[in-house]
Amino acid sequence: MRLPWRHLFPPDAYMSYLLFPAPSSFSSRPRLLFWTLGGFLLLLLWDFSGLDLVMAHWFGSAGGFALESHWLWRNLLHDDIRLWPWVLELGLLIGIFLPAGTLRQLPMARRAQLALSTLAALLAVSTIKLHSHTSCPWDLQEFGGAAIYVSHWAWGVRDGGTGGCFPAGHASAGFAFVGGFFAFRHALPKTARRWLAGAMLAGLVFGLAQQVRGAHYMSHTFWTAWLCWTVAAGIDAAVSRLMARSRTHATAPVPGLSALTPLTPAE
Repeated sequence: MRLPWRHLFPPDAYMSYLLFPAPSSFSSRPRLLFWTLGGFLLLLLWDFSGLDLVMAHWFGSAGGFALESHWLWRNLLHDDIRLWPWVLELGLLIGIFLPAGTLRQLPMARRAQLALSTLAALLAVSTIKLHSHTSCPWDLQEFGGAAIYVSHWAWGVRDGGTGGCFPAGHASAGFAFVGGFFAFRHALPKTARRWLAGAMLAGLVFGLAQQVRGAHYMSHTFWTAWLCWTVAAGIDAAVSRLMARSRTHATAPVPGLSALTPLTPAE
């Protein structure tokens, strides 16, 4: 049985050259590791600073959150875009084999990386939310609900609310596409930076919209950004390693081939 991945990582040198051009050194691996670990430490500082509740009180009171049902925050920046990340993900999956626009400038393996990292980020955030006991700000007693505040670090501890609020799923509609930065950075660094800026800006706007409504704490948005970044970075490292191995196999000399003497036609 032939695996479809052979089409993404073919053994012959010609296809290997077409699919895996040599990457440029836009972002070094140590620098990416620095940003990943640095972001994690900043998140820990935020979590233990108590700023989540401080920001929640900016928009909420004992009567709840006044902007919870506002058309801008609920309809335009929540309800109207809920399906868009999945529509875009479907486009990326199709683009692996039928690329359009800027995707044509990516080798097939990088197009597959982009689609896979986006899908993996969306699923990772959704899966964690599914098993989370953390409730949303609007569920807290101080905002008119029934729950008490429990840190999302208190694993397994229920707060008396509905749970399922950590991390910020809506923000992943933007942050999940940060994988485009990693896919483009090897050959098109300017495009990679634009993709990163767009994904981060969209995720932040969607996260702030939920913050205003009382649907999430700010840390939920930050953790979603970090999770999406880390998932994309891990997939980028794995794909880059597979690509390097494929190039090595494609250019390696066949043992004993140089020792063969070409036959000459008999006179």
